[in-house]
Amino acid sequence: MRQEIPLSVPYLNNSEIINNLKECVETGWISTGGRFIPEFEQKVAKYVNTPDAVSCQSGTAGLHTALRILGVTNEDEVIVPTLTFIAAVNPVLYLGAHPVFMDCDSYFCMDAKKLEKFCKEECKVLEKNKKVLINKKSGRRISAIVVVHVFGNAANMEAIMEIAREYDLKVLEDATEAFGSYYTEGRYKGKSVGTIGDMGVYSFNANKIMTTGGGGIIVSQNQQYLDVARYLTTTAKESLLEDALHFVHNEIGYNYRMLNIQAAIGVSQIKEIEKFIQLKERHFKCYQKNLKDIHGLRILPFSPGVRTNYWFYAVYIDAEEFGETRDELMHRLIENKIQCRPVWKLTHTQVPYQSEQNYEIERAYDYERNVLNIPCSVSLTSEEIEIVCEEILRKK
Repeated sequence: MRQEIPLSVPYLNNSEIINNLKECVETGWISTGGRFIPEFEQKVAKYVNTPDAVSCQSGTAGLHTALRILGVTNEDEVIVPTLTFIAAVNPVLYLGAHPVFMDCDSYFCMDAKKLEKFCKEECKVLEKNKKVLINKKSGRRISAIVVVHVFGNAANMEAIMEIAREYDLKVLEDATEAFGSYYTEGRYKGKSVGTIGDMGVYSFNANKIMTTGGGGIIVSQNQQYLDVARYLTTTAKESLLEDALHFVHNEIGYNYRMLNIQAAIGVSQIKEIEKFIQLKERHFKCYQKNLKDIHGLRILPFSPGVRTNYWFYAVYIDAEEFGETRDELMHRLIENKIQCRPVWKLTHTQVPYQSEQNYEIERAYDYERNVLNIPCSVSLTSEEIEIVCEEILRKK
């Protein structure tokens, strides 16, 4: 009997990881201090070409910290996508602010055209010392946009940044799923996702393309933002020698520090990232080849003009043409030891958010009903891909 084919598991077949972890244990540096933390931060900053990077406990912790640094308050609204993992939106509520939910484009990311239409038609601009965008419906100020680069795709940052500049909005890039993706065309050619807005956040959770077991990292082209991020994520402890000795905290911070043992894994993983992306691309193209002629089913392409990291593979099922609904196919695959999952339940329909405003949600509902994520681990074999494709073809 064959083993289960997992959806997305980490690739940790590297002796350097063992050596790094052994060093952490032998030296006692297993917690929030140690040489691997600054080394990992430096390697990430170099890889995405930012002046610095600040490691933290999780991608969610990074988003929370970044939104606070960008000035979001409990009197504000933040424009967010509805098609995303809920952790991209929860930090808005951590700060007492209100989300306004946007639809997605055909590549799962925020629909820039609807974003522009919302700002133009549903809001008004007050001009004092600077522009202030006011939501006509709620009367609240809109202060920021959270852009999520879903499944390794890249959002239309050219259009989104133009809108943000027009209305003086801060932009936080949730690039937690897109480490390694960068633009190959246009104004931001050569720039990594996460480095274009005011701040960006990556995640290294166990199911991401590279992992530290858990943890995230905050990046920005603004060194001052990064300095504040490092201060806040280390419980806002004053760093001057005399103050540090006496544990002086002049404001509320967060114990959001990454562990040295996590960074020790990350130092090894980041060396492998380009190899991981090459393998993920190869697997994706193999799926494309095997599934291309199936009536009513198509593997969705990644966003154009981008070198994507190919993190998650998404299959769209037209139930009428395919002969099975997405859920019927999903349960059949699971019964046959093939892990898969539907796209997330839309965030604006989740209980904590049902009273918040949403705007012209259409495509996101379609994807919620009809998209399935199929196995995509770096370690996926060609034989496992064949098994998945054969099972998909074996309709009831």
